[in-house]
Amino acid sequence: MKRWSAVILVSIAAGLIAVAIAATSVSRFLHTPATIPESGSSFEIAQGSAFATVAADLAAEGIIAKADLLRWYARFSGEASEVHAGQYRLVPGDTPRTILDKFIAGQVELYSFTIIEGWNYRELLAALASSEFIQSSVALEDWPAVLESIGAAEDHPEGLFLPETYRIAKGTQDVDVLKQAYELMQKTLHAEWQDRDENLPVSTPYEALILGSIIEKETARADERAQISGVFVRRLQKRMRLQTDPTVIYGVGEDYAGNITRRHLQTDTPYNTYTRHGLPPTPIAMPGRAAINAALHPAAGSDLYFVATGLGDGSHKFSETKAEHDAAVREYLARQRGQ
Repeated sequence: MKRWSAVILVSIAAGLIAVAIAATSVSRFLHTPATIPESGSSFEIAQGSAFATVAADLAAEGIIAKADLLRWYARFSGEASEVHAGQYRLVPGDTPRTILDKFIAGQVELYSFTIIEGWNYRELLAALASSEFIQSSVALEDWPAVLESIGAAEDHPEGLFLPETYRIAKGTQDVDVLKQAYELMQKTLHAEWQDRDENLPVSTPYEALILGSIIEKETARADERAQISGVFVRRLQKRMRLQTDPTVIYGVGEDYAGNITRRHLQTDTPYNTYTRHGLPPTPIAMPGRAAINAALHPAAGSDLYFVATGLGDGSHKFSETKAEHDAAVREYLARQRGQ
């Protein structure tokens, strides 16, 4: 009887030692830095991948040495089922443990997608479609359904998406990018509207968005936005037509070939501010926050006109009277002919 007791005790001790050795081996494996180049490495987990495949792929790429050890550890710890699909950035110093933590937390690699100030909605769709990180599905005819799906109250997409750089995961749907940009525009527009100047000729945030889009297309110079806004605000207050070329160009649409003509200025469209009073019916581009801010904080003054200087720096000549403006136009044309 004593002999069997001794055998059992020896067996238990041997088992405990084996478990301890195995635990030490697993711990050493989990906390030893993986093989990752100095520049880092991208690793992608496809949607629906089994963890055995993930572990095998890590080993096949030379990142870890023991796929089976990681697979069995993740299985028995219950973590294998918590891994998220996506593309991950692995960096020097990462261990199998920290790599697994990234997979579980879904810390996927993020990429930049930038909406440029002054883009129109066609340019935005084209940029989404050309991005290698975005799943593109929206076509021009899909806009009504897209606007409804992202919760937009407007029925026209122009101007609704805030120019900004967005950080997105590979494989993000274009509709999700649009929703994020729309919500950020609404948040930005609301904040700017709450802080607006008094006695403006715009009565809603959407009208401020329209005016901001015109300012955005008229100048890229930060030092001129509020001044140009002041000209437009005073013209609206005086019931003068805005007479701004970018609105005419927008109304011409895809037929515009790069040179505005007298015929364009005389052809009436809902966007022709030479033939119609007030603001156009929608924005004409995606205005940035600075342009929206300028629309709601116009510079004081008495100027009612402006024209490009032609100096090559994007600057404008501002005038109080029509006679001064006509002289500035002649100066601009002479400079253009000289060039």
